[in-house]
Amino acid sequence: MTVNEEQTTINIAPGDLLREVGALNSDGYRLVQIGCTDVGGAYEVNYSFDKGYQFRNLRLTVEPETEIPSISDIYWGAFVYENELHDLFGITVTGINIDFKGTFYRTDEKYPFSVTRRGGDRCQDV
Repeated sequence: MTVNEEQTTINIAPGDLLREVGALNSDGYRLVQIGCTDVGGAYEVNYSFDKGYQFRNLRLTVEPETEIPSISDIYWGAFVYENELHDLFGITVTGINIDFKGTFYRTDEKYPFSVTRRGGDRCQDV
């Protein structure tokens, strides 16, 4: 069986996140993942959704002090990813349905993947 998987990525502002996620949910998309990476001192947060092998990605690029609204009222299980954003990157996610308040992951260093963390190559710290 061959599947022709189509993907689209839409750059959005944090203020548009709940509206865009709500529309995907209403259209029958499932949440696949929320991922984050450092892009030159800011964060790129990607929300991936799927319906019938058709991926839709919402991308936020945010500064470290930017708060992101939780989507856990729309996709209940998003609380796992959102606690990860907080505990590993230091991103404030407001309104998480189950907020572990920084205790979801145990790490030797608080916010180990934070863009504000300096002091050499991160790979050497692992």
